[in-house]
Amino acid sequence: MDIQNVIKNLHPLEVKVILHYKKNDELSIENVETDLDFKHGNGNQALSWLEAKGIISEKRRETVIRYELTELGRLWKEKGTPEERILELVRIKPTLTLPEIAASLALESKDVGSAFGILSKLGLLGMNDAKCVRIILPPEQLEHGRPVSGPAAEQFRLTRSLLDRADSAFIAENSLSETEKQVMSGMARKRGAAGSAFRIVERETTFFVFTDAHTALVKALGQSGISGDEIGALTVEMLESGSWKDKSFRAYNVQVPPSRLLIGRTNAYTQFLEQTKDKLVALGFEEFDGPLVETEFWNSDALFMPQFHSARDIHDVYHIDEPAAAKKIDEPWLSAVAAAHENGGGTGSRGWSYHFDRDFTKRLILRSQGTVMSAKTLPHAKIPGKYFGILRCFRYDKVDATHLSDFYQTEGIMLGEDVNLRTLLGMLEMFAIEVAGAKEVKYVPGYFPFTEPSVEVHIKHPTLGWFELGGSGIFRPEVTASLDVKVPVAAWGIGIDRMALMALGLNDLRELFSYDIESVRLRRCG
Repeated sequence: MDIQNVIKNLHPLEVKVILHYKKNDELSIENVETDLDFKHGNGNQALSWLEAKGIISEKRRETVIRYELTELGRLWKEKGTPEERILELVRIKPTLTLPEIAASLALESKDVGSAFGILSKLGLLGMNDAKCVRIILPPEQLEHGRPVSGPAAEQFRLTRSLLDRADSAFIAENSLSETEKQVMSGMARKRGAAGSAFRIVERETTFFVFTDAHTALVKALGQSGISGDEIGALTVEMLESGSWKDKSFRAYNVQVPPSRLLIGRTNAYTQFLEQTKDKLVALGFEEFDGPLVETEFWNSDALFMPQFHSARDIHDVYHIDEPAAAKKIDEPWLSAVAAAHENGGGTGSRGWSYHFDRDFTKRLILRSQGTVMSAKTLPHAKIPGKYFGILRCFRYDKVDATHLSDFYQTEGIMLGEDVNLRTLLGMLEMFAIEVAGAKEVKYVPGYFPFTEPSVEVHIKHPTLGWFELGGSGIFRPEVTASLDVKVPVAAWGIGIDRMALMALGLNDLRELFSYDIESVRLRRCG
């Protein structure tokens, strides 16, 4: 071991340990922190560094039993034990039954019964023929709920002493007398300690001893004038007061790697969502939002999706247990939508030709598509108008690289006399190229019960290949006319999670919600 090189790299904590203890002394984290007045954790740091440098080595390990005060124990310390409180109450009111005592002291009946049994064995309390608790001791032998003499007084004194001693941190078993151990055994538990004053905790303590390098290190430190009190940083206060003149400073080691600087910033996916919102607002869109729990009416019925549609199955949407249904659906929308389903109503359609279930439509589910907010916005929308939302949706699905069971959609509608399919395709191209950053885009004919024509937009991912971003189309008259809208409405519902895959250079949707903090730190948006 190069002694001179070692002492140059010693931390002041290590220096203090080396100089304070003799060659054959046993060291533990607890005694180092106590003897040298280290802060909590400094002892562990110092011994870990010394062991890594080969200056100390492990000698033995010892399991130590400690008793820690529980919340109940702190309550006993503050207000008194059940025995103390019962004795004091009965001294003042000598004609109480056990239930009356429990009510007066706000204690559980079982706790009062247990305490009464202990006090009876100690010869302090008894019970008369009327089931009232009485004090056997003369009242003058009680002081603040405690006997002042005899064996019972000693037990009360020891109990109070243990509660007071544990106020700081813990009580080590090896610090207790045999009598104190007996008293503690009645107040401490290892498991289920919530109902006890103390919790039994077993701690393994590691003891270290110095290696043969200790003597040479002490000598070299003395010759170098290193005491462990050297200052590691020059502060503004030292410069202002001039106190630095009387200080000794540690030598700088330019070979020590700098500490890692973790700069706080917005999560990349959150930033991507905010940037998407900013782009849509800049285009004149107004944002809408709504609850995660919706009725079947707004989630599907108002969108002209028949109640016998397979997407209504329990395996495709999540149902709410309590409450299972809404109290009502607002009119005139309920009647207008019901008529559109049954016979087309006033929409010029023949409808789906089935009996619309007005109870089923009240059923509550987790929102399965963002289009629900488009439907809810239509009755109050401005014409012309543009609206969007970034909405969390829930759908039973097999989780893989491009599917999640809960996900975000960016949903939007455009209303106006001049709105048409070309308007919609322009928006889809903006999403695919400007937001997702895709190089290759294609449009595929699709089918949705609430749009005609319907279009799916697909983009090509460098790893995953072609996949669908989402669906879109022009709302059918059965949707718009039922909600009192008489102009064309272009609508889209795009998986913004999938756009983020391309924009953030990821290959799996699950990476957007990763618990790998290092991966999240490295991610960039834009």
